[in-house]
Amino acid sequence: MVLCVVPTFLHAIGAAIEQTAVGTKVEIPFDYSYLCGSIICCFRMKDLTTGNEGKLILKFAIPMLLGNVFQQLYSVIDSIVVGKFVGTNALAAVGTSGPVIFLLISFMIGITMGFTVVISQYFGAKDLTKVQKAINTMYIFLFFLSLIMSVVGILLSGYIFRIINLDPKIIPQAQVFLNIFFGGLVFLFGYNGTSAILRGLGDSKTPLYFLMGSVAINIVLDLIFVIVFHWGVAGVAYATVISEALAFIVQILYLNKYHKVVKFSFKGLKFDYPIFLKSIKIGLPTGFQQTFVAIGMVALYWVVDRFGIKANAAYSVAGRIDNFAAMPAMSFAIALSTFVGQNMGANKPERVHIGLRATFFMTSTVTLTISALILFFARGLMRMFTNDETVVELGHGYLVVIGIFYILFSTMFVLNGVLRGAGDTFIPMFISLFSLWIIRIPVAILLSNIPTIGVHGIWYSIPIGWFAGLVVYFFYYRSGRWRKKTIVKYDSQGKMI
Repeated sequence: MVLCVVPTFLHAIGAAIEQTAVGTKVEIPFDYSYLCGSIICCFRMKDLTTGNEGKLILKFAIPMLLGNVFQQLYSVIDSIVVGKFVGTNALAAVGTSGPVIFLLISFMIGITMGFTVVISQYFGAKDLTKVQKAINTMYIFLFFLSLIMSVVGILLSGYIFRIINLDPKIIPQAQVFLNIFFGGLVFLFGYNGTSAILRGLGDSKTPLYFLMGSVAINIVLDLIFVIVFHWGVAGVAYATVISEALAFIVQILYLNKYHKVVKFSFKGLKFDYPIFLKSIKIGLPTGFQQTFVAIGMVALYWVVDRFGIKANAAYSVAGRIDNFAAMPAMSFAIALSTFVGQNMGANKPERVHIGLRATFFMTSTVTLTISALILFFARGLMRMFTNDETVVELGHGYLVVIGIFYILFSTMFVLNGVLRGAGDTFIPMFISLFSLWIIRIPVAILLSNIPTIGVHGIWYSIPIGWFAGLVVYFFYYRSGRWRKKTIVKYDSQGKMI
């Protein structure tokens, strides 16, 4: 029945995108000549308020997609090296650490999104003074938050694993991996914060170049620390931290020398409290959303763990593959979010409508292709990570169930990108909590307790949660209330307030 409803519902979304009014176009005269001589043309910063909407989003999304691929290579390479050269228990330890890491840093990630939206809207409005203030404020905030989170993460790592009742055989290795990772959070926060700033300014290429170098270093160090030095999961963690630290340091040195806006210097940083409050107003709901999603993922690991270490390892490995499959939708959604932020900041809401429509069809095309590939090559993909056939078969079952319904996830993410770019993050927070905590987790527990379904019930709960969230996103987008949440305001004459 779901298979019959989904195409009809997606058709309705497409029709709604066509029909939804987005406002009246207001032309705002502006002299761009001085910008072309200094800011916009100097370092790949891209003005997304003019030009073909679909092409702009596509060109902006591709570097981010490649960047996300390389970002996922961190965890994938860790899993492959550990699974092949250390063992199944170590593989489960590294995989289980993933949601815990996400849990403790997701709050920061959500608030960082608030700064990114503020920066993109100010940049769209051509208010470069406030862009610089927002950048300085974000750096100060991330530095102190990273120090606090490092201490909290190290102190609580062992307790977290015991709370979720993780298999005692896995806990020691998982705790070692986490403690080393948290020791390098300042580099992770600094690098990702700078990359988020550049994306808010329309530059998605520069972060990609630094990330490619970081991943290359991570691969080499993984092989040396695990295969040559036999450091096990500790070697994988050290490789990740060192590669992230080098990426951030080289990134800062390069940007300080060549970039006109993005600079990093403790001496020149000033905290702007009003901009911080605006960013927090947008970022805080997203931070809570990310946090509760992360807690939900940990809860799902608890549900999976009842079926044994092999089921846990299969869920971890299949989750890595799942992350890759979801990346195109996530990249397009982030690109659309920046596009929406700049255009809402420039008082061009009609371009948001066109951009959403273009993104919807591009994402759908890519997603359907990925679904077909996943269905045909699921077992082969699992065997890249492990030689355990039980783990392979369990992971294959997960990928088949999830792969059929990726279109639900991609459409939901695209709609979320519009709301986030406009600065509306409060309602999306509740939608995410609803789809995860009210739908997915209870359904996972219910179905997995049915003997004839077992662990596969957990797999089924994921697309069911996606569908529930998509329905709510669709109707909220249709309401149009999200258009009133922008940071930059204009009066009836098209003048900035």
